[in-house]
Amino acid sequence: MSDRITVEELTELMKKSAGVTVSPEDLRQRYDSGFDAFGIDSLALLGIVGELENRYGTPMPVDAEKSKSPQQFLELVNSALLAGA
Repeated sequence: MSDRITVEELTELMKKSAGVTVSPEDLRQRYDSGFDAFGIDSLALLGIVGELENRYGTPMPVDAEKSKSPQQFLELVNSALLAGA
């Protein structure tokens, strides 16, 4: 398991936790779009954060669930994982 979450992993989590299917290519093209543009609300984001905490066994930054975009989310979460690695 790597210490970075990829766009591909994020799209899998979006599908698993929120039932939202987005291709990694689409997510990359709209990387700085708001999560709401993908149909992800704060509750769904909370589910994604919880899934990551279970998967990596480490708490995610408190701001992760308030991230506005996939770009902001991945930057926050990956910096936390790198710091904890």
